[in-house]
Amino acid sequence: MNIPAASTTPTKPHRPTMVRWRILLLLGVLSFVSYLLRGNLSIAAPTMMADLQLTEIQWGWVMSAFPLGYALFQFPGGVWGGRIGPRKALALIALAWAVLIALTSAIPSAHVASSALILACLLTIQFFVGVAHAPVFPVLAASIERWFPIGRWGLPQGLTSSALTIGLALTASALPWLIGVYGWRLSFLLLAPFGLGASALWWWYSRDRPAQHPSINPAEVALIAIGRDPVEYDDVAAAKPGEQPAWLRVLKNRDALFVTLSYSCMNFVFYVVFSWGFYYLVKVRGFSEQDAGFLTSAQWLGAGIGAAIGGWVCDRLCRRMGLRWGCRWVIIIGMLASAVLLLGVAFHPRADVAAVMLGLCFFFNQSTEGPYWAASTAVGGRHAGAACGLMNTGANLMGFVNALLLAFVADALGWQIAIAIGAGFAVVGVGLILLVRADCQIDQAA
Repeated sequence: MNIPAASTTPTKPHRPTMVRWRILLLLGVLSFVSYLLRGNLSIAAPTMMADLQLTEIQWGWVMSAFPLGYALFQFPGGVWGGRIGPRKALALIALAWAVLIALTSAIPSAHVASSALILACLLTIQFFVGVAHAPVFPVLAASIERWFPIGRWGLPQGLTSSALTIGLALTASALPWLIGVYGWRLSFLLLAPFGLGASALWWWYSRDRPAQHPSINPAEVALIAIGRDPVEYDDVAAAKPGEQPAWLRVLKNRDALFVTLSYSCMNFVFYVVFSWGFYYLVKVRGFSEQDAGFLTSAQWLGAGIGAAIGGWVCDRLCRRMGLRWGCRWVIIIGMLASAVLLLGVAFHPRADVAAVMLGLCFFFNQSTEGPYWAASTAVGGRHAGAACGLMNTGANLMGFVNALLLAFVADALGWQIAIAIGAGFAVVGVGLILLVRADCQIDQAA
């Protein structure tokens, strides 16, 4: 700040404004709405399967369509979001969520259409639901990288993960009641305005870079800029002649690849709960749909607490140990605990104990979210959208594998073996995270 020469009154340095935390609140709203509008299918599964006369195997294909579209468009979505900027990207995709959930409610019924037509409609719409949701977390991670100081990304990432778990908790507790009163079609329509509202709110308040925001002061801009390259980030990262494009550098980076593989193993456990948890409690463990809804809601709330705690611990460890081990330790503990608890879910004879262990498993599973995204953000730097898009691509391809694998294994070998498979993936993920060097950044050239 320039001080006039005639001024003799000493000035006090301004305190940093809190605009970055308001941006984080809006990112949390988007995360919440994303899962509010994408978790409905797994909760409505028993009702929809009966109404549309679909088998478990057919439903397994339906559940695989979302993660396939979601996985295939993670990396392109992250690159696209980096090119047009987080403000425009997140506003557009939230608008698409509202349209697609409304289309889902219009699926033809079994009285007027064949199973093949119903299945084709569900597969097509759910694939595009996956496409529309794919860019949200890579672009969200890019926003956090721009709006928070280096090494302070774990807690914001953890809090946005907490917001998504609250979205699913609300869906799990409220949607069974809505379906019971209004049916699944009208219940889906009632959720669509949440996407419209989130899109409008984000567009109104957000900006692509801190310096562009009218409410921020120089002290907060300086705080966010500590340790960064003084060159202002470009929204469009175009490679110079003879230079590899950023997306190719991300694809060839060993640390970006290893964090992707490890996070994919963690996400297999996530999809055990997300795609099959409600169904497992109702059909395998014998809970009523309403009780299973409340249990699922409690599990997601616990997972939200775990995500916040994991992100907070990660940031503290990063300050003490550096990025490499600060991110690793939370992931190691969370994944090993998830593996042990998932074996308990599979083999304990009592349904109530299995439900508690499933909730604890999810708590530890989600405690790793912030550290994983912080590690990928650290590796990616200014190209965090592309790096996180790659990480979430592998993770959600694992969701496609999970949806089909668990359906076939449960049919052939039983649900005990199907659930226990997740423990093996968790252990492999621990080994892979030990190969990730979060303090080694990819080439940051445009």
